[in-house]
Order: sequence, then C-alpha cells, then structure tokens
Amino acid sequence: MLYTFKSQVAAEVTMTKNTAEELLKIIGKPAGAQGIITAAQAPAAIAALRAAIEQREAAAKAQRTNEAEDGEKSGDDDSDQYNKGISLRHRAVPFIELLELTSAAGKDVVWGV
Repeated sequence: MLYTFKSQVAAEVTMTKNTAEELLKIIGKPAGAQGIITAAQAPAAIAALRAAIEQREAAAKAQRTNEAEDGEKSGDDDSDQYNKGISLRHRAVPFIELLELTSAAGKDVVWGV
C-alpha cells in the first residue's frame, strides 16, 4: 500500500505504508485510508518530525561511538556497518517540505481523497 499526500499548492508526496505510518505516528496522526493535516496543525507536525530526526541522529551517533570504542578494543574493523537503511531525515524531508509549503499558503495536506 502507498500513501499519497496531496495539497493544493505543492507536488504530491508518495511513500510506502511503513514510512508514511511512521511519520504519521511521530506527528500524532492516526494512520488510515484517509486523513488531513490542517494548516494550523502543520507547524507542530514539522517540529515533531525535526525533533524525532535530531533524537535519532543523536542516538545513532552515540551508538557509532560506542561501537567504535568496542571495535578498537577488540580489533574489529567493519566500516560498512553504518550504511544500513535510509535515515529518518532522508525519508521525512519531502514530507516536511510539503507541510512547510502548504501551511505557508494556509492550505491543508490530505491523503486518501
């Protein structure tokens, strides 16, 4: 299943179910076949997404630091271990941009309609 987020002033943003539902959870919206993020709700949604990005990046940095320290002690060198998956930042940026453009115009973002 795909989610397509639409507005009257910006291009559509389409994402997979897992990614869309993760972002909706972060902003406190229920996942579902249809929904809306009003222009009034957008600033809080953007702030929540940015905070989640910062939190995950800080946690990932701490984990890399811990793993690097452990690797130095054991002599392990697995430099490719940090290239797993796509970060929340990369998955959320198009959605954040959609929310910013749409809310600046006083419009809503909808999906499933």
